[in-house]
Amino acid sequence: MKVAIIHDAPVPTSSSRQLMIAFMKRAAKVVYLRLSKLVSYVSDGEGWIGVGSDARLEELDAAVIRGLGNVVTLETFLRRINLLRQLESRGTVVINPVNAILTARDKHLTMLELRKLGLSVPETAVVEDVFDAVEIAKRWGKVVIKPLVGSMGYGSILASDPDMVYNIGRLLQMHGLPIYVQKYVRRYERDIRVFTVGDSVLGAMYRYSPEGTWKTNVSQGARTETAEVTKELEEIALKAAKALNLLYTGIDVGEADYGYVIYEVNATPQWEGFMRTTGINPAEHIADLVIRLAKS
Repeated sequence: MKVAIIHDAPVPTSSSRQLMIAFMKRAAKVVYLRLSKLVSYVSDGEGWIGVGSDARLEELDAAVIRGLGNVVTLETFLRRINLLRQLESRGTVVINPVNAILTARDKHLTMLELRKLGLSVPETAVVEDVFDAVEIAKRWGKVVIKPLVGSMGYGSILASDPDMVYNIGRLLQMHGLPIYVQKYVRRYERDIRVFTVGDSVLGAMYRYSPEGTWKTNVSQGARTETAEVTKELEEIALKAAKALNLLYTGIDVGEADYGYVIYEVNATPQWEGFMRTTGINPAEHIADLVIRLAKS
């Protein structure tokens, strides 16, 4: 069996390396591919994918997408998505599925899909007019303004001052970007990262915000500890993964005064902090799932 780990980092990230090791332990041939180096060929015959300008990519049984890389233009984004769809159309098992990655990458669409299944999310508004954002912030009090597409908490800003909301919104507006506003509903200075693979919850951990900041991302210094996976938390996590058709995911759950709320659902989560905290390596479970799907 041949499996590709696909990202665009020049050197495989820790999670990518963990996956490569897990597949090699299962006697699979593994290759690491950078998205920017892959070439989509369209011809009168059957299209194919190359590595660079002259090497043809061998047929793959499966590909695990670990990220789309730093994409700064719509054209590059579409090229990479179309290339992954080309892989899918050739019969390669692509995980997570391309459409699922697209949905999870869009925070607005994620919220809409979660609500369809009756899952609780913070009150959210997506606007283009900065004055609409200011009036919403006045009504909600403390709000979080996030980039519509982003990761690891970068670019997210907590604001309670309408002038701050105006300045942030105006900057986004000047760059032609929508303004994503979410009501701040966190009860404790922590959230819960729940990791799922297939139909199972592997575990969960609390992520506590470092002193002087409200963010709980491990990449920004959050302290972690193992969290109990209650029946309710398990049900919420599995429903969220199903809502977005994700075969593995990291789900960020908050505790509000009225119960659990889902902040984000990640299609290509990192797991160093989760593995260090819980002792569970998601790569082992992802590899088993991928091989099972590729053989079915």
